Amino acid sequence: MSESQSSPLGVLEEQVLVAVLRCADDAYGMHVRREIERVTGRDLAIGAVYATLDRLEAKGHLNSRRIAGGGPSRRRFAVTRSGARALAATRAMRERLWRGVDLRLLLTE
Repeated sequence: MSESQSSPLGVLEEQVLVAVLRCADDAYGMHVRREIERVTGRDLAIGAVYATLDRLEAKGHLNSRRIAGGGPSRRRFAVTRSGARALAATRAMRERLWRGVDLRLLLTE
């Protein structure tokens, strides 16, 4: 198993992959950024989003295709099977980590 398959995703990597899934056929860099900002309230630099998209593509978790239209061509991203497996593994790891944790006592102090 390669490092990219065995290592859990970082928070931004996870958010970018989920945003690509949520954006579906509109999964262009700017749309991915806006989706993350809309859902999380997190303000992201577009450069950070593109760096993460490129890193995820290099790991095989995303692929991209140039789409030519009325203006300059843009890259549309899609999650690969490897990316889906990485998301599932990261989600399962987070759920195992949280299992048995009860914050109620700390929140009521």
